[in-house]
Amino acid sequence: MRLGEYLSAKAITLCFLGIGGILLCAMAAVAGLEGDGVFLLAAGYLLLVSAWLLASFWIERGRIRRVEQLAEMMPEKYLLGEVLPAPCDPVERRYFRVMKEISRSAVGRVEQSRREKEEYCDYVESWIHELKTPLTACALILSNSNDMKYASPAAIDTRLRKLRAELKRADNLTETILYYARLRTAQKDTMIRQFQAAEVIGEAVKSQMELLMAAGIQVEAEGDFTAHSDSKALCFLLKQLLINCAKYCPGCLVRICAEEGKITVEDNGIGIPSQELSRVTERGFTGTNGRRLGSSTGMGLYLVRELCQWLDIALELSSVEGEYTRVTLSFGNLTKM
Repeated sequence: MRLGEYLSAKAITLCFLGIGGILLCAMAAVAGLEGDGVFLLAAGYLLLVSAWLLASFWIERGRIRRVEQLAEMMPEKYLLGEVLPAPCDPVERRYFRVMKEISRSAVGRVEQSRREKEEYCDYVESWIHELKTPLTACALILSNSNDMKYASPAAIDTRLRKLRAELKRADNLTETILYYARLRTAQKDTMIRQFQAAEVIGEAVKSQMELLMAAGIQVEAEGDFTAHSDSKALCFLLKQLLINCAKYCPGCLVRICAEEGKITVEDNGIGIPSQELSRVTERGFTGTNGRRLGSSTGMGLYLVRELCQWLDIALELSSVEGEYTRVTLSFGNLTKM
């Protein structure tokens, strides 16, 4: 900091000091002080003010230099507010407290962004490994295509079903990571409109038919009502639930019921351990069943929870291990049939 910059910052103070000096000399003259005395008084006053200015400038410049040196030494500049020395002046302490809160808020936001970036990178890495499974299966099926000209129609149809199922798995994984990538800006892609619940349920079941048939799962759907929400996002939610059924409980029966503003998806599969029921919607939580399966990313139900919160859909999850798992989606804005 230069002396001119410091004097410019003290311009108002210097103006009042100048006015005070003039008034002091005027009062001294009125009181009968002679010219030499007035001159000496003015000179002493000017000398005192100049000494105060130089001393305060020297102190302030030293403080600024220490802060600048501290900033140069810091590898992460945004942490500077956490290590700044507290000022002595009461007014500066108030500013310091405000800036401290701003600094802590910035540090928290940076750390949150860093965690989200690390979690995103971890998920992308696990997604790539999981995507390799259906792609490898497709490659194996296609590598045996030379044998198909000698195969029976039933064998050819079986291979085609397997190929379609693996392609559907790859498509589901791609859609999942796209929704995860758009999760923070979901409002930009949200379109609220009126729709029939049965239509969305039918679309979700139809889109996963190859996967459900490959897993030997039967689906029964009944009921209907009119609701207002994002039908595309709801269809994705239902597909995630059906994918979980195909992944964790092959051969089970899935019942989907739509009535009184609620969509209930229930299966008679392996269920969820009671101690894990409250954690299955956490990001990256795979649980006992996921670890046993070995290919779970723990993102399906997390995305379901996040999208339900954004769409203001109440999510209720209940399960008894070895008996059933039930997921209920409750809509607030609806029109009864």
